[in-house]
Amino acid sequence: MIGKLVAATPVGHPDATRARHTSDVQPRHGYLDAPAPLAFAHRGGAADGDENTAAAFARAIALGYRYVETDVHATADGVPVIFHDATLRRVTGERGRIADLRWADLASVRVGGAAVVPRLDEVLAAWPEVRFNVDVKADGGIDATVDTVTRAGAGDRVLLASFSDARLTRLRALAGPKVATSLGMRGVARLRMASLHGRPLRLPPSVVAAQVPVRYGRIPVVDRRFLAYCHRLGLQVHVWTIDEPTEMHDLLDLGVDGIMTDHVGVLCDVYRSRGHWAA
Repeated sequence: MIGKLVAATPVGHPDATRARHTSDVQPRHGYLDAPAPLAFAHRGGAADGDENTAAAFARAIALGYRYVETDVHATADGVPVIFHDATLRRVTGERGRIADLRWADLASVRVGGAAVVPRLDEVLAAWPEVRFNVDVKADGGIDATVDTVTRAGAGDRVLLASFSDARLTRLRALAGPKVATSLGMRGVARLRMASLHGRPLRLPPSVVAAQVPVRYGRIPVVDRRFLAYCHRLGLQVHVWTIDEPTEMHDLLDLGVDGIMTDHVGVLCDVYRSRGHWAA
């Protein structure tokens, strides 16, 4: 069974065909201490024109989001900063690689007069009640990210993620089993194959969620078999990056435990319509 479905609206109501979702997966970590399905503001809500900025996070949090997905690189002097790309060009129009610049160089970068590169420690301190899903984008950010999370005492409200399985192995070794993690691309592939063939799979103890796209190219990932298998392992399933309301509803009907979106207002409306919005 992949989730209990309880009616969210009275019989005869236009939305009576929709269902209210409560997950059977008992949270194994403080990071997941909110009722499922979780709503994640992807990069703070990138569809609003900026991403991974303090302003973007503040908008999403003011809307009621308590889970924010973000990205980290480390500067040349070892400061973990919130930024998705390895270079500044797409977001700021300027040249330069994050790894080659010092924090003092990035602190002065502005777009439309606003700072666009916050520090990880500043973000953790600014919103102590928010859970951050931190995708460590490069090997150079591993030590700095774990050190910052540790010094901030934020181990119970951070999940460390990466597409790289090798990077995740190093993150887990440094952070220890008490800091939640997800799976890299190879880990997700192994999980998917195990779900198809019903094979046992042993995962590191800090892995509390599979954070996946609906499909990789033409290869489907999220279906009832995959959800049921993950739930038997005690894993939540969070799906990225979903921006269309119809797909959001379909995934919630299927029983996913969380959705990441760039369109934070759209996901908020969908959750409200189903009785999921706790804010």
